Amino acid sequence: MNPLRSPRKLARLLLVLGCAAGLLAAAQAAPQRKAAPHRSPAPVPQVRDGEAEAKLIEIYKLIGQAQTRQALAKAETLVKDHPNFQLAQLVYGDLLTMQQRPVRSFGDVPDTTAKSGAQMLSELREESQLRMRALRERPPADAVPAQFLQLSPRSKHAIAIDTSRARLYLFENQPTGLKLIADYYISVGKLGVEKTEEGDLRTPLGVYYVTSNLDPKSLKDFYGAGALPINYPNPYDARRGKTGRGIWLHGTPPTQFSRAPKATDGCVVLANPDLQRIIRTVEVRTTPVVIATSLRWVPPTAVAADSRRFADVLQAWRAAKASGDLERMLSFYTPDFTINGKSIAQWSPVLKVELGRARGKDIELKDLSYLRWTDAADTMVVTFGEVPTGARTGPVKRQYWVRQGPHWKIFFEGVIG
Repeated sequence: MNPLRSPRKLARLLLVLGCAAGLLAAAQAAPQRKAAPHRSPAPVPQVRDGEAEAKLIEIYKLIGQAQTRQALAKAETLVKDHPNFQLAQLVYGDLLTMQQRPVRSFGDVPDTTAKSGAQMLSELREESQLRMRALRERPPADAVPAQFLQLSPRSKHAIAIDTSRARLYLFENQPTGLKLIADYYISVGKLGVEKTEEGDLRTPLGVYYVTSNLDPKSLKDFYGAGALPINYPNPYDARRGKTGRGIWLHGTPPTQFSRAPKATDGCVVLANPDLQRIIRTVEVRTTPVVIATSLRWVPPTAVAADSRRFADVLQAWRAAKASGDLERMLSFYTPDFTINGKSIAQWSPVLKVELGRARGKDIELKDLSYLRWTDAADTMVVTFGEVPTGARTGPVKRQYWVRQGPHWKIFFEGVIG
């Protein structure tokens, strides 16, 4: 059994790693007290997203200002409110130790203890560094991740994940553009990122969409406050032969407030209060999720220019479809294009009939979204409503384009609504 899934084993590890030395020092210095009269337990405070981390950072700042007594008081409150917050327990232990002697390093426990719990101590130190780095190195004001070229008003929110910073960024899609409204610490796969096959313990990289919202009552406690599956493997993943399934954004079990930076089987894991905020906020099917090794933040004007250039390509595809010219239309597709499981050779007769019926009838592309992903290839994920002239509605389609030399070509197309 994983020791982190056992409440008893976890409690012992927290005692050993989090504050064993500090508690001993405090016990030696504390005067004897009379037993307090029995009182009814205090109501459990409602936990807001990001609240525990904000308090932890405040403690770090007080330590940096040599205000250790104030830091200790706040740390004591934090571990009472979140007894399963391992990192807070470790900081609390250090602050208790500081009352008796100088602390040699973060997580200053006895050498024998440090040796027996070396892996967990290392993970907590890394978590601390990542939290501090992400909050110290903030995204530039008003900048957006380069992948978000354009979002339809139907996409009211968007998520971007920077795995090198163990950070998830939540955006609201406002009339004036994307606005960063929250960001959270996250955990990814035990062996890192760039998932390629089932069971490789890695988190995928790419452009995805939230596909559903799983009721926490239907899940094991291990998944915490709930789960938001994403559409891995997407058509670009499938084109490259990537396998696996069941990649979710989900919470933590009751025994853990957060998990180590690399601790999952491939999912993206958040503290439960943070996940609950996301679940309450985002919409299924229309919320994009970009997972990148490192996010590149750019001014909105930069993505707008790229969006306009690609819009010209898409409009040329629209004009070709309206012309009814099969050869002209097929020039926009790769030889390995697929649609509904059909190859381009199998699809061409169907397309020919479709073009014949629509000849001379223009189409309008509504609610356009462009999301760009660049790795070994330059790709574009395009979502739009295809509405024939004179009609009020039409199918919602998603296309995957790849750049081949100076040209963009479609390698997958499907109806999603």
